[in-house]
Amino acid sequence: MIELIATAESMAQAEDLFAAGVDTLYIGEEAFGLRLSHSFSRDEQKALIETAHAQGKKINIAVNGIMHPDKMKQIPEYLTFLAEVKPDHVVVGDTGVIYLLQEYDLPYIYDAETLVTNARQINFWQKKGAVGAVLAREVPFEEMLSLKQHVDVPVEVLVYGATCIHQSKRPLLDNYFNYTKQVEETSKERGLFLSEPKKADTHYSIYEDQHGTHIFADNDLNLMKELSELTQAGYQTWKLDGLFTPGADFVAIAKIFANAKAAIEKDSWDEAAIVNAYQEIQKYHPVGRGMDTGFYHLDPTAIK
Repeated sequence: MIELIATAESMAQAEDLFAAGVDTLYIGEEAFGLRLSHSFSRDEQKALIETAHAQGKKINIAVNGIMHPDKMKQIPEYLTFLAEVKPDHVVVGDTGVIYLLQEYDLPYIYDAETLVTNARQINFWQKKGAVGAVLAREVPFEEMLSLKQHVDVPVEVLVYGATCIHQSKRPLLDNYFNYTKQVEETSKERGLFLSEPKKADTHYSIYEDQHGTHIFADNDLNLMKELSELTQAGYQTWKLDGLFTPGADFVAIAKIFANAKAAIEKDSWDEAAIVNAYQEIQKYHPVGRGMDTGFYHLDPTAIK
């Protein structure tokens, strides 16, 4: 069965996403999770877990930040809370957090961002208790085919949303504005972006939060046309990231993917349905943000 995972930006949107057909919500709080659409309070996390389980749905909690010593001191208290409210999984990348998880009854999914590129790595962390892994966005489909033959746990693939291509713990934007003697807002809501020299149409979104500076690929990912191929290859854990697609528009896109999932499972997914779904997504995708298939169709030998 295909699992459709989506981020959520509010309690109300979380309910709407479940109603739209999403199976699992990916949430958390900013102190411990990377690039979340919203930082949920402990009460909100507990309430969403209860709501999800009452509907036969799931909640994954992001604990995938790089935990420097100050953050690591806070981790045991948070893991104790999570062990009490019982999310379905925690999503973890820091090896220190994985070590601490030995003391808690919390299944975890391994997510080390761009580092998860091969079967040996996934299998290593499976032996250390991981029940799934998040595949790096930069792995082409040809390599994905080979990888899937050698892993036994579900491997999550981003099928819609923004791709982070660089994270620095340093406050690069604040440093720049301080150097140029400017006082500017650097949060995601500001909508800052970088452009390559002599390529004014490039649009690398950038913002800062307590985890540092985050820079995103020029275009967002949309693998609607590749869903059937992914399913046949055994990739049936699909992630939708609404970081830059707010409100009802993201819910509408999630519903399109949920309908695609249902059609694929019923073997009624054809070319006409694919074209229609792709056109529908374009209606709700943010104006000014492009879409493409990222590294998916690249020849692995061409990647340097």
